Amino acid sequence: MRTAYFQSIGGASGDMVLGSLIDSGVPLEHIEGALGLMGVRGVTLTSDQELRGGLTGRFVRVMLDEDARRRRSFGDFIEIVHNSDLPETVKERSVSIFRRLELAEVSAHRSADAGGHLHELGTLDTLVDVVGSVVGLEYLEVERVCASPFPMGYGTIRSEHGALPVPSPATAEIFVMSSVPIAPAPGGAAVTGEMVTPTGAAIITVLADFEQPDMWVESVGYGLGARDPEEYPNALALWIGDADDPDVKEGYAPEICLLETNVDDTTGEVLGFTMERLFEFGALDVWFTPIQMKKNRPATMISAIVNAFEVERLSLILMTETSTLGVRVRPISRIEAEREVRTINTKLYGPVRVKVKMMDGEPIDVSPEYEDCRRLAQERDEPLQIVYNFARVEAELQILGGEPTG
Repeated sequence: MRTAYFQSIGGASGDMVLGSLIDSGVPLEHIEGALGLMGVRGVTLTSDQELRGGLTGRFVRVMLDEDARRRRSFGDFIEIVHNSDLPETVKERSVSIFRRLELAEVSAHRSADAGGHLHELGTLDTLVDVVGSVVGLEYLEVERVCASPFPMGYGTIRSEHGALPVPSPATAEIFVMSSVPIAPAPGGAAVTGEMVTPTGAAIITVLADFEQPDMWVESVGYGLGARDPEEYPNALALWIGDADDPDVKEGYAPEICLLETNVDDTTGEVLGFTMERLFEFGALDVWFTPIQMKKNRPATMISAIVNAFEVERLSLILMTETSTLGVRVRPISRIEAEREVRTINTKLYGPVRVKVKMMDGEPIDVSPEYEDCRRLAQERDEPLQIVYNFARVEAELQILGGEPTG
């Protein structure tokens, strides 16, 4: 499994993530191409080789013209991403990062509209950092991202809100909501300035597991911060290499969570639409359970299994599409059989796709794809179950061998 490991030597920020990716082989032009796909204008990127202490790496500058410096909200950033020609995976991960930043701002400032009144995070350099980081990892064909603990840092910084502690309230909220490990400042530095920015924290916490993987190292790149302290190199290292997939090796699915919420005043039409929306935005499974709530009122429990990095976005769908006031979140594990999709050529109906369940590399069960069977039934004006059963028998003979079970 192609693996990336972010080592926060001197902290992490959006431009340090970009610098580490470019130093690891991502062309600057590829990041600029993503800006073109979003229709972003007025942004200039530069990447210079510089020193921090004795360490050589890449320092990325994001320069904005007057219009690009105009303040925007997270909603604006999300709309730009949704309306772009970026790949869907880039859109999904970028939006998840913006959602985490938005939640952190709302929580840090104790204001529901904090995400709409941004200060330092409200210019297009935040959009460039987030989308550029996701695009860069996809360019390197990274399948899994890991990260070291964040250095906490000490001291204060100036902001448009006034003096703030290190880490800033928004960064601290991301640390809390993501349950990340933190470490003292390197070299025992008493006053460090800001070591981890909200954008850097959001990018890494959404994309990464906080563990050091066993890996065969292919390259290491360094993204540099603007400051050059004496106590430590102000750099973020990015190690790229191959590692065993722990989920495949141990038989467990990637980290997933169970979302649950109870509603007693939502119509069946709204429930059905909510299920469609959850699946549309990446839910792995969704189901409804009849329950009783206060005063024995009949109600529905909505349950959804989701990838951990999608928790915030899919919780937001539940909150906006139904009347619920809260969503329960529990990390879970599940054991999955291997699976693959094959196409068989049936005698009566031609090509049909079939899902094949595997154990230890051997096929043990088959299931024709519903959409293929539905289309063929409509085209031939035949009952769906006849088409489905015939395709299943053919699949068992061709893939499993021996006598069919149905």
